[in-house]
Amino acid sequence: MASVRFCDNATERIAFVLVDGIGDVSIPDLGNLTPLQAADTPTMDAMAAAGLTGLMDPVEPGLACGSDTAHLSIFGYDPRTYYRGRGAFESMGAGIDMAPGDIAFKCNFATLDPATGIVVLRRADRRFEDLGPVLCAALDGASLPSFPQHQVSVRYATEHRCGVAVRGPGLSDAISGTDPLKDNLPLQVVKALDGSVEAIHTAAVVNELSTVFHAILKDHPVNDARVKEGKPPANVVLLRGCGSRIGVQPFAERHGLRACMVAPTKIIAGLGMSLGIDRLEAPGTTGDYRTQFHSKAVTIAGALVGGGYDFGFLHIKAVDDTGHDRQIALKVRYLEVVDKMLLQLVKLLWEAEKAGQGRFSLCFTGDHSTPVVFGDHSHEPVPFVLAHVRHIVQLVGEAALADVKVEPLPHPAPTEMQPVAAVMGAQALARQQLVIPGTTQHALGDGVTTFDETAAARGALGRFPGSQVMGLVCQFVGVKA
Repeated sequence: MASVRFCDNATERIAFVLVDGIGDVSIPDLGNLTPLQAADTPTMDAMAAAGLTGLMDPVEPGLACGSDTAHLSIFGYDPRTYYRGRGAFESMGAGIDMAPGDIAFKCNFATLDPATGIVVLRRADRRFEDLGPVLCAALDGASLPSFPQHQVSVRYATEHRCGVAVRGPGLSDAISGTDPLKDNLPLQVVKALDGSVEAIHTAAVVNELSTVFHAILKDHPVNDARVKEGKPPANVVLLRGCGSRIGVQPFAERHGLRACMVAPTKIIAGLGMSLGIDRLEAPGTTGDYRTQFHSKAVTIAGALVGGGYDFGFLHIKAVDDTGHDRQIALKVRYLEVVDKMLLQLVKLLWEAEKAGQGRFSLCFTGDHSTPVVFGDHSHEPVPFVLAHVRHIVQLVGEAALADVKVEPLPHPAPTEMQPVAAVMGAQALARQQLVIPGTTQHALGDGVTTFDETAAARGALGRFPGSQVMGLVCQFVGVKA
């Protein structure tokens, strides 16, 4: 086994900020701009002007990947080799301990029409934070009459999701799930994918599990109350992404960096745990629209400055939710909130650098595009930037940083959304006028002065796959061979 090289291995420590679903396509309602181009994002633009930019295909060109496969690739683990389904990541992140041989699922609470077997709604309700834990407690430890040798664990994750794990002899992750993937389609019957005895046995176990869960949920008081209130009941659990825990070389051994992450989204937290990345709790962070962005910046900065880490990963989910919810203006506004959080992070890291507590860099990108006009992941590449904090500060200006308060950031409310096309012209013009205070120089890096999908295409890094990200990061921060 290789020796682990910790915090003295890099000349700089790096904050890696990833915005889930950051990319998009040109939208007529935004004057044929993308949400990134339409948003007022001076900090992102300063990072682009200070550093090296490019376009990243999280796995490969033309692939509309999931967040789990994208993150594996970005962290330096080929998903074609290591991916075993997203269920284990979701369940581990939700707090279920998984041993070799266990299987697990990433699940939705959904609405089933029992008379027809049709899944009317794949998400019974996105705002499920209060009810989800109650229903999970009812399902946890459910008995399977035909398979008493198997144990069932259920934990609430985020929004409408939960993690479900099954333990017992003879299980295989080579099975399909019950999720029809679209509303108004039949609940699926689980099937073996490879014809093995284990897979056939597991399909029977999981089909009975689906039936047992429905029996528990259909008459649960939570659902009785929802029906009386005119709300759709959460009377079925969609079991999808069957997977087992992966066995890989730990992140620290592979890259020579001691890593931590702030990732309230359970699937990302579980993936990080599978790679040996320490998970940090940031107060008030939720993995959805309600999250406290500033808390993420404070937690990652603290880990890098005094926590013994030299790679701090920060995951942001809310922007992806706006894409899935097809909320054009809301995606623009949440990108602007992220921009303010980035400025808070720059301030914290710069104060530490000035105090002689190390040198710091920022990496900023996404894991895939989630265009609001599609409402789902797509194959477009995402913009990527690497920059030294000291160079970002040259562009932002220390005077401007002095006015930045590291405090909760207000969230945009849907009722406050306005047509954004009317303000795009002024914002687009302002984004072309970024200069270093007191000079006429427009960029310190590769000549790109804005952070968006088309500007990044002109960057010095070109277009590259996610598998090259950690190599770029390690070179940038001076990791010693």
